[in-house]
Amino acid sequence: MSLPGATEARYQAFEPRNCWIFFPTNLTRLAGKLVDIYHQGEGGLWHVFVEVLCLPLPSLLLPQIFINNEWLDSESGRTFPVYNPALGEPICEVQEADQLDTDKAVRAARLAFSRGSAWRRMDASERGALLGKLADLVERDRVTLATLESLNSGKPFLQAFYVDLQGAIKTLRYYAGWADKVQGATIPVDGDFFTFTRQEPIGVCGQIIPWNFPLLMFAWKIAPALCCGNTVVLKPAEQTPLSALHMGGLIKEAGFPPGVVNILPGFGPTAGAAIASHVGIDKVAFTGSTEVGKLIQEAAGRSNLKRVTLELGGKSPNIIFADADLEEAVEQAHQGVFFNQGQCCTAGSRVFVEEPVYEEFVRRSVERAQRRALGSPFDPATEQGPQIDQKQYDRVLELIQSGVAEGARLECGGQGLARKGFFIQPTVFSNVTDDMRIAREEIFGPVQGILRFKTMEEVIERANNSDFGLVAAVFTRDLNKALAVSSAMQAGTVWVNCYNALNAQSPFGGFKMSGNGREMGECGLREYCEVKTVTIKIPEKNS
Repeated sequence: MSLPGATEARYQAFEPRNCWIFFPTNLTRLAGKLVDIYHQGEGGLWHVFVEVLCLPLPSLLLPQIFINNEWLDSESGRTFPVYNPALGEPICEVQEADQLDTDKAVRAARLAFSRGSAWRRMDASERGALLGKLADLVERDRVTLATLESLNSGKPFLQAFYVDLQGAIKTLRYYAGWADKVQGATIPVDGDFFTFTRQEPIGVCGQIIPWNFPLLMFAWKIAPALCCGNTVVLKPAEQTPLSALHMGGLIKEAGFPPGVVNILPGFGPTAGAAIASHVGIDKVAFTGSTEVGKLIQEAAGRSNLKRVTLELGGKSPNIIFADADLEEAVEQAHQGVFFNQGQCCTAGSRVFVEEPVYEEFVRRSVERAQRRALGSPFDPATEQGPQIDQKQYDRVLELIQSGVAEGARLECGGQGLARKGFFIQPTVFSNVTDDMRIAREEIFGPVQGILRFKTMEEVIERANNSDFGLVAAVFTRDLNKALAVSSAMQAGTVWVNCYNALNAQSPFGGFKMSGNGREMGECGLREYCEVKTVTIKIPEKNS
């Protein structure tokens, strides 16, 4: 279908080809400039107009491999295209890393981590200062980075600028502050001994990040690893490598020694598999699908039993009780599903609503979904951009069709837009039951399923009846009810009267098949340290 009237005209006005000067094979000449930000009206709408200029800035972005603080072509000489999902058209070609490039990056990272190296001898406070400098550079280049995120992933520019960029900056600064505070402890053991522990870096860390939040996940991965003194070999998703490559230049500019961070754009079955199975890598961290997470854990075990942190899929329950603030619950549930085009591991795509308010909740949710603005990521009014690629677009539409076939009621949406790009209408289903695919499988698209429940015990059992356990949410005015439900949820994070309230200070990770280990907060540091116990024989204990 086509976008109606004014929406269609607005989309055309902000279509990326009209506001971006393309250099398909030479991204080194692109830069972003924030022209005007102003506050308009009492509704609090911020309009951000983006002017993208052609500037001679060869250090801005190099579509190559970043190893040992150098930009290199791949050993094979192969490249791969990177696409703009709002148009379905290529942006540029990027060098494709594989096993040989991974070997080279691991050698650089091992040398940087070797005893007596500049990185190993660096004071912890100086490591923190480098992370702080990197945060400053990200803030300086925030318009360029947000523009790259929008162009490459299709997410609205405003989201990239105000959410993703700010989250990345806060994460870098948070772990910059931790660098000289990762401490051991003394232990009062029996006998004439003095015993203490040391928190030591693991070594070379392989990190594989997803396409839904490329820059934010880059920060989530490298910040705690570098804070603790590790070195990194990182593979961005093949769909969205551009912001990670720009970060390579900023890492060098910040002053990190050669080999501390290495960036390998490439594909999962080649570069990703090489990282997971490489005996020169001591730990691997992965964010992505549960299916790929299983492969990575298997490869890590077969190779050298490397440490593994996995942040995987979800099918998160959002429980709405009849006593909740219904207006707020509808809006939070809407954002909890449709934010980032529904491409969130935390998406609350199973919305359980208590029977007395079920019909009203459905009616309001449909009205809200129908108001959701689709369009160019560079239109300041856009709330929802395209899905990441044709494969994801097709999968989401196939799952929508399965919902119809299995008897759910399609309240609105359900189709793609008949235009360039991978746009799907915000879709709402009612009368969803637990056995339907749309209630069991992670959709990773703009699809909200609304289920009915009668009692608290019933909804707790149904919410937990899932292979996943990443996040959950509950909306109620009854604190006792909120505490009872949050305690009963089999999930790594539970939100009460809010959704997607993520921050750098709080640990994040899943139960069950949503992964293992934790990222962010103080817990995130433990994933990048080995604990060493040192015991010294002393002449006489004086406790």
